[in-house]
Amino acid sequence: MVRIRRTDLETTVRQSTRKNIMKKENKFFKAIKVVFILGVACALAGCVSFNLYLSSLPPIENLDGFKPNIVTKFHAHDGEIIKTFTAYTYSKVEMKDVPEDFIKALIATEDKNFYKHHGYDLYGLARSTIQNLLARKLVQGASTITQQLARILFLSNEKTFDRKLKELVIAARIEKTISKDEILEMYMNNVYLGSGAYGVEGAAEIYFNKKLKQLTLPELALIAGLPQAPSVYSPYNNLDLAIKRRNQVLLRMYKMKYITKEQYEKAIDAKVQLSTMPRYYTTNKAPYFCDLVLAELEKLGFDETDISQGGYKIVTTLDFKTQQATNEAILKNMNAYGLKKNNQQAAVFSFSPIDGRILAYAGGKDYTKSQFDRVQAVRPPGSAFKPFVYAAAIEKGFNPNDLIEDAPVTLGGWAPHNYGNNYRGKIPLHKALKVSSNVCAARLIKEVGIRSVIQVVRVLGITTPLEYDYTIALGSNGTKLYELTRAYGAFANGGYLVEPYAIESVETSRGKVVYRAPQVRKTHQLSYNTAAVMTAMLKNVITGGTGAAANIGKPAAGKTGTTDDYKDASFIGYTPNIVTGVWVGNDDNTVNPKSVQGGTVPALIWRDIMKVATAPYKNADFDYPEVKLIDVKPKAEPVQEQVTEKTETQETTQQETQENNQTNTPALTPADVVKNFKQSKTEAEKAKPQQQPQQPQQAPVNEIQKAPVPIPMAVPESLN
Repeated sequence: MVRIRRTDLETTVRQSTRKNIMKKENKFFKAIKVVFILGVACALAGCVSFNLYLSSLPPIENLDGFKPNIVTKFHAHDGEIIKTFTAYTYSKVEMKDVPEDFIKALIATEDKNFYKHHGYDLYGLARSTIQNLLARKLVQGASTITQQLARILFLSNEKTFDRKLKELVIAARIEKTISKDEILEMYMNNVYLGSGAYGVEGAAEIYFNKKLKQLTLPELALIAGLPQAPSVYSPYNNLDLAIKRRNQVLLRMYKMKYITKEQYEKAIDAKVQLSTMPRYYTTNKAPYFCDLVLAELEKLGFDETDISQGGYKIVTTLDFKTQQATNEAILKNMNAYGLKKNNQQAAVFSFSPIDGRILAYAGGKDYTKSQFDRVQAVRPPGSAFKPFVYAAAIEKGFNPNDLIEDAPVTLGGWAPHNYGNNYRGKIPLHKALKVSSNVCAARLIKEVGIRSVIQVVRVLGITTPLEYDYTIALGSNGTKLYELTRAYGAFANGGYLVEPYAIESVETSRGKVVYRAPQVRKTHQLSYNTAAVMTAMLKNVITGGTGAAANIGKPAAGKTGTTDDYKDASFIGYTPNIVTGVWVGNDDNTVNPKSVQGGTVPALIWRDIMKVATAPYKNADFDYPEVKLIDVKPKAEPVQEQVTEKTETQETTQQETQENNQTNTPALTPADVVKNFKQSKTEAEKAKPQQQPQQPQQAPVNEIQKAPVPIPMAVPESLN
């Protein structure tokens, strides 16, 4: 009997098992191979069939005389059309008048195989599809110039598979109808190139104030780079990005041997000399706001080509009457104070603290001369920052009637002083804010702590860097007018913060609503008590403090702000329904005239805007319980002390002796405001001390008389 070794048996079993596995694997891979081959064959068959179908399509009748109907419009909330994407600047150009360098630049950038394909590039389409699948997002387009023309003339910009198929079909029919040069000519006359320009001749006029045939090689390359993203690459919006895109076009021209190396190197070093007065802006009734809308649309997935050529109806939140009042108020009040230079600018941001709708928006006084958006610029707010110091104190349990020493103070190496070195002795917190005392704000931030103030500022949405330093109490660090105004909205809305928005809805040319603004999200960031107390104190600023020029004869609250050396002036104020922020200053950070302070030009602009904006709400008052503000008169004459060190802010003390002004105080003229500022110091010195009202006195704690029952600090939702 033959004995089989155990090891031999195991080897035999393993070999048998391996063969069975290999047989199964071979069958599996053979099946995969067959499926792959069949898939490729089907795809090729489909491509061939689709190609034959496209080749069999009939031409398009009367294409030569076709004119696109470009009717995308921006509507204000009240129905006014504020911008129409139509040919603000449009001049037809014939192919023979187009510089050869521009044709080469356009082909190198948009469609290098233009003269080789039949309206569609299947190889390019396959390549871009693979790239997009690998990136898991849209990183490459595959539209030929003919396809782009088909979209411009006949289709919307909806990014759907159905539209792409239609685009291919129409492109094939266009190629059968007219010649390549005619296609190129029609494309160049109808493509949107940003800043209101339709067609290359219009773009030459808008950007360079020249005829197309007068443009240099780098200027032609700049225009040729615009079709991909007209708003993004517009030199008026971002000159650096426009130059970078221009140089990409020049590089492609060089690689395709359309230009020499010497031409390329000379062109990429050329400076851009733009036209200083684009004509199309006269048809845009709210240009800075429309730029904001375009930016918001981009976040929603649209691009400017989609919008300009899509035939959409876009309903915005803008209140047209308020926007008109904003444009007029800026020019009227700045001219009245002699602020007529190009570098002397203003910005306005107005929104609803209830639902977040943006009502008015101006990033400067003249969009035709500067498209820079100063609402989003970072500038020091001056004393307009002080309310956050007081809000932090109220959150910690301080009372608006607590006393604080209005006298010189030194914190480390910093010794702030009041405007005109005017000091009042012990005064209540509400009066310290009313007269915008610098030393009181400094003492208060020391008492409540820098960290507490920064915490309040952060939860109210101010994101700009803040030094961990006492000087922030006087607005020494830069903030954005947008964020500063939004933060004041929490005082108006019971401590709730809302996110402003500009677009209500987007509707296609067929009436389909493709976007509707969701319900605004509110976050509770301050206690109701803090919002009520801050509103009561800030109402006093307008009725008898530094913001008297902003009085609109109805319940309103606000704060002035003037930075060191008068470089920036602002006024942020609100009613129960509307918050508006105004900034005035110089783009080059030079000094304004001393008459330009938060209580003058910005307050007057704010007043003129809010009279119109608040008209529908009549005399609506804040829905807060009454907050009694008790005044305490000094027993002695105000302390006068010279402090030579420069203060962080020099906020004006205006009409201090008028303690009980009514809300129907007549509005001040610019001359009245200047006169009051000159007289304020004299009146304060002449004011006779009055008998202090009887009230329970408590021992001061660190120079501030604390409330007997502290109010717990609200815990912001963002910190829960």
